[in-house]
Amino acid sequence: MDIDLDTEICVCNSLTIQDIAECIKENDLKTLKEILENEALPMGDKCEACIDEGFNNDGLNIPMVLAMVKSGRV
Repeated sequence: MDIDLDTEICVCNSLTIQDIAECIKENDLKTLKEILENEALPMGDKCEACIDEGFNNDGLNIPMVLAMVKSGRV
């Protein structure tokens, strides 16, 4: 399944898959905890839907982006 990198994941902070993936890579973030605590690009700090079920309840979330980065898909 191809996922559009412009898909918004953290709607409250207007962050796309591409935005989050770049932050993970640039800051060498390895865990969800590190991602949520990063101050370079805050995310998952408001409604928190992007941490679990996804804003649209579709499973597109920050842990998925982390897995995509780790596997080299993004």
